[in-house]
Amino acid sequence: MENETESWRDGIWAQPYELLSGQTQYHKLGHVRLWVTLLDNEWQVRSVTREPETDPVSWTESIGHKLPLTSVSLERFIREGDSPTVTFIPAVANLPTVIRPFQPLTIPAGGRCTIYVGTVVWMKVCAGAKQTVLTEVPLAAPSLTWVGRNTMEGELCYSSSSFARLVLEAVPKRPWRAVTPVTIINRRAEPLLLDRFSLPTPLLSLHQNERGQLWTPGVVVEVETDMNSASLHVDQSLLVAAGPCEQVAPARVKAAKGRFVRAFDRVFG
Repeated sequence: MENETESWRDGIWAQPYELLSGQTQYHKLGHVRLWVTLLDNEWQVRSVTREPETDPVSWTESIGHKLPLTSVSLERFIREGDSPTVTFIPAVANLPTVIRPFQPLTIPAGGRCTIYVGTVVWMKVCAGAKQTVLTEVPLAAPSLTWVGRNTMEGELCYSSSSFARLVLEAVPKRPWRAVTPVTIINRRAEPLLLDRFSLPTPLLSLHQNERGQLWTPGVVVEVETDMNSASLHVDQSLLVAAGPCEQVAPARVKAAKGRFVRAFDRVFG
């Protein structure tokens, strides 16, 4: 299934690539293999998601004329205009993402901590000068879960296991994952056990630094003396350690500026 071509390059977010009619651009990116083909009157997108044999660390792409096996799913799109460019834009998940630390954390009474969470992004395949979205491809197979007080009150979320790292340098940087600093402030008079946390991914914009790494603004959660008073807000700026960044994608959902979201059952549920 792998394409053998002469020239492999690093893939780059938000950069237009130009194809000739009949050419296919092939991407190796995390769990996904993606083929984008330009024809005279249509675009074709093929993709397959699989578990890699080793932990991938890079995103590579090449342009040639080879296609995968016919068993790989095919999507066809009418080509509008004559622009031969295709651009790949990252997008945060369209649902909140429940982060489950492999080992729960306890935050002492009156304490606080910042954990660094990496979440998988979606790839938007955009055609032409207007960057018309053809399709979105999750860069890992998403797993669904339910967060809420009961089966009637709550919301559907994606689920992701995490090491909940406390040291930024220990967080693996991958082109298909975005890093979010999450600060949790425990203002209660007793310890807080953090065994899962719902990250409001649709409220987060995506930014890329000079090293091609994706970052989101930080999220701050405050838990008052009453657990039901937990509140959440999204920072307006990025972590300084991210370095100079450019926004590559807006948040899917725009929240009121500076507004706190009272959502204990949606945050720690």
